[in-house]
Amino acid sequence: MNTDSAPSQESPPQLDPRRWIAFAVVLAAGFMDLLDVTIVNVAVPSIQADLGAQYSQIEWVIAAYVLAFAAVLITGGRLGDIFGRKRIFLIGMAGFTLASAACGLSSDPSMLITARFVQGAMAALMVPQILAIIRATFPERERAKAIAIYSGVGGSASAVGLALGGLLVQWDLFDLGWRPIFLVNIPVGIAALIAATIVMRDSRSTTAPRLDPAGMVLATSAVLLLVYPLAEGRRLGWPAWTFIMMGMAVLAFGLFVAYERHRVRTVGSPLIDLDLFRSRPFAVGLASWLLFWIGLGGFFLVWTLFMQAGLGWSPMRAGLTAVFFAVGAGIGAGGSVGVLAPRFGRRVLIAGGGVNAAGFGIYGWMAVHYGAAISSWQMTIPLIITGIGFGMVVAPTIDLLLGQVPAHEAGSASGLLNTGQQLGTALGVALVGVVFFGQLDQDSTRGVTEVTPQIRAELSTMGLPETTQDQILANFVACVRDRSAEVDPTVVPASCRGGSESGDYGVTQVLTRAGEEANAVNFANTFDYTLWYGIAILVLMSLGFLALPKDARLEQHELDSDPTDRTPAGV
Repeated sequence: MNTDSAPSQESPPQLDPRRWIAFAVVLAAGFMDLLDVTIVNVAVPSIQADLGAQYSQIEWVIAAYVLAFAAVLITGGRLGDIFGRKRIFLIGMAGFTLASAACGLSSDPSMLITARFVQGAMAALMVPQILAIIRATFPERERAKAIAIYSGVGGSASAVGLALGGLLVQWDLFDLGWRPIFLVNIPVGIAALIAATIVMRDSRSTTAPRLDPAGMVLATSAVLLLVYPLAEGRRLGWPAWTFIMMGMAVLAFGLFVAYERHRVRTVGSPLIDLDLFRSRPFAVGLASWLLFWIGLGGFFLVWTLFMQAGLGWSPMRAGLTAVFFAVGAGIGAGGSVGVLAPRFGRRVLIAGGGVNAAGFGIYGWMAVHYGAAISSWQMTIPLIITGIGFGMVVAPTIDLLLGQVPAHEAGSASGLLNTGQQLGTALGVALVGVVFFGQLDQDSTRGVTEVTPQIRAELSTMGLPETTQDQILANFVACVRDRSAEVDPTVVPASCRGGSESGDYGVTQVLTRAGEEANAVNFANTFDYTLWYGIAILVLMSLGFLALPKDARLEQHELDSDPTDRTPAGV
């Protein structure tokens, strides 16, 4: 999010009396963006059934948004610097609203994926203007409060997206099924456009950099060459071209770095200012931030899979369960920005990673312990703990890391951090599919082993001979194994269709119940297994944040009560 370094260039000569109304508008825009990152997750089964989509296409519906956002984000910030932040914000909001309409009216998976790409790109025009508008509109004393509110709202928006998505799908408004999760953006977007036109004050940089289209193409190519084979490889059996593409991603990234260095020496205005990486704390902190979103991006996907595909919960039940996470995120974000981070600095991020990891560990243990019988209320404690840790990391990280770079590089650094968030989320969705479904396939016998004694007991009560029981169980094992091996967790394989060997309706009922329980057991254990990967990522993230100076404080130094004790950013 490109912003100018000199307050005298950004601060208006007079305070805008409508600044808090304008802030509410940009806050709504930021909330809509973060909401749309996760709102799709809970509606996956409904979208897939309605559009007849393959599961890999559904993964792209999720990843397309964040990939487009990451690709356009820094360029979007520069467009605001050059042409005016209000103008670019309005263009982004209008495009986002139209793209949301296209998503809601999509008639096939390809149209929906395309619309999601456009939606993400429009969000990337809109969102980078938010912090720039806050800096240009508010005086120092109010600016810190505005950023704290923005961070707190953003910290809980992802979980609110799951809850709202579940409610909208369950309510089936006007018999539209999943479509209202996108169509709801239309009235909100129109209202925000009208309000922004009336109350928002325009601003732009006095020393705006030029665009770097070649750098943008190289950076986008590197991302797509990496994420596409990760998303498609498992479905296609990992053909050779998937590994070739990942190798080309490394090459494209190397070319991007070389080109950016050349541009600095010749034209100037590189897409990414590589001098930022001379600050070791910032470079390691950025890598830690990327790791965090890889872990959390994957979590949101497997979490909803566990609740819906594993436990068979409705979208509304799964969505309302996510409210507990949102409550925790709000607590963690509000407390960390307003109280903890100004006093404890980097230790808040390290502690937040630990709290988040503890929540993952408790959640995984409870999933395995209770299996198919786990309830929403039993998820309360681990979700609140996980949410608190999430909020403690998300809310203060950008400000703490901005404090590690010179003030004139704050705009580029902010853009990098937001790009890292979106790229990490996209990679998390792609990588977790490899880990989660691979383990689900390998561990499919666990659920069968757990339910076999009960099946035998019920079949014996029916008076079936042992040889018939053996045949029924063999078919049952094949069904569970084939279902776990499916690329799409909602597909019912051929071995699971049709009646039992005896043709008895009672036997079919027994096997149906046992199959649901075995499926829940397998998903619970795989969920726990995947969460341990998330825990490992969070531990690495916390170790990375140790690279920040011990005395690191928020970049918004106006939080300090003593005006004589303010240190410039980067010192």
